[in-house]
Amino acid sequence: MLGRRKTRGRPDLAGKVAIVTGGGSGIGAALTRALAAEGALVTCADIDLPAAERVASSLSGGPGRVRAVRLDVTDGAAVQRMIDDVVAESGRLDLMFNNAGITWGGPTEMLSPDQWNAIIDVNIRGVVHGVAAAYPVMIEQRSGHIVNTASMGGLVAAGLITSYVMTKHAVVGLSLALRTEAAGHGVGVMAVCPSAVETPILDKGSVGGFVGRSYYLASQGSSQAYDADRLAQDTIAALGRNQPLLVVPRRSRITWRIHRLAPGLTNRLAAQFIARQRAELRPEG
Repeated sequence: MLGRRKTRGRPDLAGKVAIVTGGGSGIGAALTRALAAEGALVTCADIDLPAAERVASSLSGGPGRVRAVRLDVTDGAAVQRMIDDVVAESGRLDLMFNNAGITWGGPTEMLSPDQWNAIIDVNIRGVVHGVAAAYPVMIEQRSGHIVNTASMGGLVAAGLITSYVMTKHAVVGLSLALRTEAAGHGVGVMAVCPSAVETPILDKGSVGGFVGRSYYLASQGSSQAYDADRLAQDTIAALGRNQPLLVVPRRSRITWRIHRLAPGLTNRLAAQFIARQRAELRPEG
């Protein structure tokens, strides 16, 4: 875990060594900004190197230090090399943010095997590769924190994003299970489970006339997605409290609690919602 804390449970991140995958945009970029502002030494890793470099250059001269690297999280050997390089240079790894992810939205029957494999490779294997490389380092130093970006979709299921929900349930399960082992080694593990966040992913990965942004906002009964920089601040605060799960915003926490108490009810409501959403799919072509 992270050792001494600042006021009100906020961790002291000055000089901490952090890696953020998917750091070139969205939640990853927001996490990189937040960590750098706290004085951390951040490796901003992304398959899109120019995007990671833009994030890093925008933070030059700040209290922290950010460097950009190209990383394909589906390549386990590449993830291992990156973490080995960071540890060789810095002597430690305090924070591993397994954040890179993709989505597919639309009727499940329209997903191709290649699309299923792609989302499994990035959203599940990408996290596994990060854990497999970072966790032994943290065990040896008896400190550190692994933070895996999941989703409300990993806690409450709904159709038309079936493949995404599957992967995020896997990330939540991995995180909670690993947390029970990691505590004995002085290592923390947390899964971050937000509703729709204002990132490029809201407008990507569509099949069968699916419109991601309207789906995600309608599913949470909101006209506006959650701010990525606010989520990054929430995440840092949750690290200080050593939370197992971060569920935001408040409306999502309420939904999650209702689901735990009455899963049959929430499943029926989800089925009704999906029926309405299917009726609104936009024809392609």
